[in-house]
Formats: sequence, C-alpha cells, structure tokens
Amino acid sequence: MLRASGLDFEIIAADIDEAAIREALSQGENRSDPGNVAEILARTKAETISAANPDAIVIGADQILTLDGEIFEKPANVEAARNTLLKLKGRTHHLHACVCAALNGQGVWNHGEAAQLTMRDFSAKFMDNYLAAEGGSAFDSVGAYRLESYGVQLFSEVKGDYFTILGLPIVALLGFLRKEGVLEP
Repeated sequence: MLRASGLDFEIIAADIDEAAIREALSQGENRSDPGNVAEILARTKAETISAANPDAIVIGADQILTLDGEIFEKPANVEAARNTLLKLKGRTHHLHACVCAALNGQGVWNHGEAAQLTMRDFSAKFMDNYLAAEGGSAFDSVGAYRLESYGVQLFSEVKGDYFTILGLPIVALLGFLRKEGVLEP
C-alpha cells in the first residue's frame, strides 16, 4: 500500500515479543480494549525502530481481530487457518487497525480505525477449495483471509474503510505525512 501510494521507504522489523505484549494487555482487571492493543503494538514497533534511526520518521502499524472478546493470532498452518475460519463462519468480527509515527524514539502521532465484517455461512467444500487456492497466503492474515483476493468471497457484509481492513489506515497516514512536509500538500 505504501509503495502503491508513492512512498519511498525501508522495511525494518521490530524485535519485540508481540504475543507477550498482546497477552499482557488482554488479561485481568486492566484488560485493554482491542483498539488500545493495536495502538500499543504499533507504537512499540515504531518507537523501537525509531530509537535506532533517530532522524527518520518511522511508521509502525498493527491490526487486532476480535470475536466475542477473543483476540485472534495469525494461523501457523492449514489446520489453524481452518479452525479460525470455522470460528468466524456465519458471524460478525471486528478488525482494529492502528498506525503510529515516531521520531527520535518517541511516538509523535497515531490513528486508529475499526471495521466490522460478517462472514457468510459457507460450505465445507468452499472452505477446502479456498484454503487450497490461498495456500500459505492464508497464514499471512490474522483472519486467514485477504479481502483483496479470493477471501472476499467469504463475506456477506463488510463495514469500514477498505485500507483499515487491509491493516493500514493509509488515508490518515498520508494526511499526517503531508502535514509533516514529507509529501507535497
């Protein structure tokens, strides 16, 4: 999405334990709402990389999928993808996406959005065909689907910004970058 929008950038993976952070924020009395979890993960990624690259505006993003209070993780294999799809089948889930910017190791901006998606009640044969067609791509998404691909056939209703569903509220990010002078107004 960033490249398609004309941005020149470098990808640097943040060395953080996302699962541990997600777990800590999802437990007990101080349980964070999913939007806050996405924001904290996105900010942690951006600030971690920014500390080592102080002169760059560093962008971090994260997306959380929830269904009835359960936070999902990316499936590790076909069986996990199948289980995710079976849980989501015929039900409405939420995607919470957040993008953050950091400079000199400190977060300077963030924006979060949520979307609501209802998966249709598809057949076992459709799911088998879908998983075979998607292959390892089903493991790249927390919901085992890519809306921009064959995964769109899983849904009966989608409410929310398309880019948020893809994992990056890019329109707001581009507005921030224009304000900062990175992009032309």
